[in-house]
Amino acid sequence: MAEIGKPLLKKVYYENCPGCKQDQINEERRGIPFKDFLFIWIVILCAALPISSLFPFLYFMIRDFHIAKNVQDIGYYAGYVGSAYMVGRALTSVFWGVVADRYGRKPVIIIGTVSAVVFNTLFGLSTSFWMAISTRFLLGFCNGLLGPIKAYAIEVCREEYHSLALSLVSTSWGIGLIIGPAVGGFLAQPAEKFPSIVSKNSLFGRFPYFLPCLCISLFALVVSIACYWIPETLHNHKDKVQGRHSSFDSLEASLNGCDLKASIEETKVKEPTSNGNLFMNWPLMSSIIVYCVFSLHDMAYTEIFSLWAVSDKQFGGLSFSSQEVGVVLAISGFCLMTFQLCLYPRVEKLFGPIMVSRIAAIFSIPLLSSYPFIALLSGLSLTVVINIASALKNVLSVTIITGLFLLQNNAVPQHQRGAANGISMTGMSLFKAMGPAGGGALFAWSQKRQTASFLPGDQMVFFMLNVIEFIGIILTFKPFLTTHNT
Repeated sequence: MAEIGKPLLKKVYYENCPGCKQDQINEERRGIPFKDFLFIWIVILCAALPISSLFPFLYFMIRDFHIAKNVQDIGYYAGYVGSAYMVGRALTSVFWGVVADRYGRKPVIIIGTVSAVVFNTLFGLSTSFWMAISTRFLLGFCNGLLGPIKAYAIEVCREEYHSLALSLVSTSWGIGLIIGPAVGGFLAQPAEKFPSIVSKNSLFGRFPYFLPCLCISLFALVVSIACYWIPETLHNHKDKVQGRHSSFDSLEASLNGCDLKASIEETKVKEPTSNGNLFMNWPLMSSIIVYCVFSLHDMAYTEIFSLWAVSDKQFGGLSFSSQEVGVVLAISGFCLMTFQLCLYPRVEKLFGPIMVSRIAAIFSIPLLSSYPFIALLSGLSLTVVINIASALKNVLSVTIITGLFLLQNNAVPQHQRGAANGISMTGMSLFKAMGPAGGGALFAWSQKRQTASFLPGDQMVFFMLNVIEFIGIILTFKPFLTTHNT
């Protein structure tokens, strides 16, 4: 008879199963998997950079297409181009999630990075409004890697590092959404910014928005090649891994003097349901809905901030150049990276993901309310204040999203994470598609009501952003947002 207190059974790992191999590595490895986290970082960065890199120069691109009848209408058309990517992604996110659950995370990740190389390059060569919309749509249609990479992130590390892994995902994503515009702002229209280096008759002179797209595409190409060496984490055998491990843990506890039935019941409470309909999993669906609301807010803010910053002072804007917008967003990216890597895991451990997301959303409201008044500043004071405000806003936004990432992944077992994140990406993409279109239309409308008696000009824009944020805050409370099925 086995000696009391010593484990009788060990977890079974199947030969030639990449998921089992990764689980075994995780069990034996005690430290942070820096190499795997580096892969996650660059893949997420590759996916995020093309999404937002166009915003600083989109205003000028639409102007050069000569499709808008007047300056105030540019926001409408900019919104359509910004939304095209999200519409494409919404149509295929669940499909890519299912593919990731059936054939593996790695193929979906590689397809996503390769699509970024092809369609982002073509977007930079766009010569018409419809070509720009088509290439953005196809970029989103073929890029379904965000859902699988979120599942992948917590499968390459031990449980104690799950919070750090998903913080890494949201940090890289947030930084990509900030560095993307920085790259776009610095490198767009090089013939105008660097006439001594780039001729107007050169390739980059004839296609003034190609250089930032080309740089991002080259980075995506390097990432695509590097993805050949990332490990697969999906289990390719029929046994339910989570259930098998839980059964062994329960039996071992029973043989050490515990009650088997009680141990099994405890396991059932702690582990997410593995065979249920995902749409009936309320902890998952509630966190996805809240995630979608905040995603709508974030995407609308990203579009509006760039349009607002480059618009003329007489319309309530900052009269920034695309390069100045790039500087602001680059500083925000550095602050975001510092916070997420150094402070977020400790804050999340102290307060929990729901409370952290809720507090960040509450602080965002007075911050956004100050934006129309920031436009009244000028010179050094404007530069300092807008950099502080932008950094704080981006830190708060990514803090919210990280907490919701944790809730979503904790609501389902491994073999459903790809599909669950696919559902999440579909909903998020639909809401984010409304963000640029609605934000662009709202911004264009606000430009025409500078003398209105109620919330004139850009005050209406930031008021509507705060309304969305407030709805998101309300949804973070019980009974709507829960962490377990009742």
